[in-house]
Amino acid sequence: MKRAFFLSRLERPSPPSRYRAAPAFLVTAVLFTSSSWFARSSALTAAPAPPGGVAVEEADAEARVLDYIRDHLQPGQPLLVSELYSKVFTQPAERKALDKLYNAFFRIPLFLADYQEKFGSPPTLKTIAQQFDLRSPQAADVLLRVMESDPRVPRFLTRDSMSGEITQVDIAMVRSDPRFGDAATSRLSGWEGKPAPEFKLTGLDGRDVASAGLRHKVVLLYVWFTGCPPCVKETPELVKLEREFQDRGFTVVGANADRLLNLNYSNQDRERYVQKQGINFPIVHWTKESDAAYG
Repeated sequence: MKRAFFLSRLERPSPPSRYRAAPAFLVTAVLFTSSSWFARSSALTAAPAPPGGVAVEEADAEARVLDYIRDHLQPGQPLLVSELYSKVFTQPAERKALDKLYNAFFRIPLFLADYQEKFGSPPTLKTIAQQFDLRSPQAADVLLRVMESDPRVPRFLTRDSMSGEITQVDIAMVRSDPRFGDAATSRLSGWEGKPAPEFKLTGLDGRDVASAGLRHKVVLLYVWFTGCPPCVKETPELVKLEREFQDRGFTVVGANADRLLNLNYSNQDRERYVQKQGINFPIVHWTKESDAAYG
């Protein structure tokens, strides 16, 4: 997930007072990237899980979920997530792990297709695991097995029978499937020129950042997650933009989606990232509500 929305002030004559609650921003540009944005595998690094009992519990829960799925897969039979959720995995940590894997399941195909298209060869299991914050290449293998076992999923990839590594991805097949290809793009199409949804998001420092308080600025709302390789590359450019144009009414709002994606990063991890990168704009937590509002 990596998205950027330019929100510009709506310039028009002052309306009558009864209309002044109208949205103050228009979306003037939408830049969208999803799991389809990546770096070469050598540049991908998985950040360590935060220390403590919670991290260990979540890692153990993810391992239990993956082991169960691997052992219960049946060729030609779909994996019924609703049954797993209601009958098998009843603990909060297990359900959180299941949600994370379910979300990755639908984002992996587009990532595979874009990687194949850009580099001429598919990503390794290790690269897939790092991109989606999975605990190991074996976790990526399990999710691919789920795809291969489900008759509803098109046969868009081939794999080496010995190593399990992907040998080829059918790019056209992925892009033609609305669940994997067009869905992500269409959700963000047609935004330019329309009123931007209001947002009120909590910062890492606990203070709220609201669109209502930014009405006289041009805002780059940047949605990202910790450990995202292209995000790491682009952060210095965003810092430069903020520094260069802040006196002219421009600001970046960095909306971190770790919590939404159930990624195992703590506020301390995010704060270290902010300090290391010299980030000079507010970092807030992206929410389920804002994600739905913006697509």
